[in-house]
Amino acid sequence: MTARELDAAGITDPVLRAAYDRCRELNAAHGKTYFLATRLLPAEHRPAVHALYGFARWADDIVDSTGPGTDDSGLRGARLAALQQHLHSGLRRQDGEDEPVVLALADTARRYAIDHRHFHDFMTAMRSDLTVTDYPTYADLRAYMHGSAAVIGLQMLPVLGTVVPPGEAEPHAAALGVAFQLTNFLRDVGEDLDRGRVYLPADLLAAHGADRELLRRCRETGRQDRRVRAALREFEALTRRVYEDARPGLAMLAPVSRPCIRTAYVLYGSILDAVARDGYAVLHRRAVVPRRRRAAVAADGLVRLAVARLRHRGRSAAVRTPVPPAPPADPTRPVSKEVV
Repeated sequence: MTARELDAAGITDPVLRAAYDRCRELNAAHGKTYFLATRLLPAEHRPAVHALYGFARWADDIVDSTGPGTDDSGLRGARLAALQQHLHSGLRRQDGEDEPVVLALADTARRYAIDHRHFHDFMTAMRSDLTVTDYPTYADLRAYMHGSAAVIGLQMLPVLGTVVPPGEAEPHAAALGVAFQLTNFLRDVGEDLDRGRVYLPADLLAAHGADRELLRRCRETGRQDRRVRAALREFEALTRRVYEDARPGLAMLAPVSRPCIRTAYVLYGSILDAVARDGYAVLHRRAVVPRRRRAAVAADGLVRLAVARLRHRGRSAAVRTPVPPAPPADPTRPVSKEVV
């Protein structure tokens, strides 16, 4: 499968092929929901998506590479700084850059003319995770998510293609990146708390009589609290509104890309359903989308993909090529050039 994807994308250099392979491994290992959706993309676009995700996953792993109660922000900061330097070298096509994930990312950025600002904004957000552990308001959280999530949608847009001017689709692509991350924040409240972070805005918690200390107490005792549950329910509703902001962008994508992104849209939305169905017990366990649901959504995506490809081929076939006519019997008689 990997070789077919790389061949379809026209990636022939052995070093680059190995670099893209590495990114695909990261996607498959860490992003099971999105990796499943990516399989619905045309083969020639998948390596680019793997490169974008692989880089984001690598940076995120650096930020999260710490155990409870430890303080190694200096080490993580040094590793992020090194990654930033690799990124700078790769995007500038400087000789000597040999970090596989960066090589694949830089190649993807060149192939699809992705704005380099999106990568630098992402790194800024990753650095903030080393020192910022909570957010007073949703506006503060949104400012952080511009770099950590919205730019991922903006990076993806040139790869996916659009049927409208890109600027028209960009706000919806950015909103979808934010919606996915908000979903992760809700699902991972307990795990993030163990890392010393709370992504639920403090004012949202306070509106329901909750705070960071109450979250910690519930996490440690295994008990649920109606105040926390109410705050989580509001955060879920907020997240669903962002999904609605993103929804119009699905129809703006290239038809062969829509099944992939729609599948991701539905699967991530199903995580919200799982959280609610589990009674908002995210401080104690991770909500999981049932396999039957994942399989059904994937099957629906495959059907939509087949229809999109048939329509795409139909449009291609409808563009007929003029065929030179046979020489007329009478050279003086005008010949009508008929399109067949």
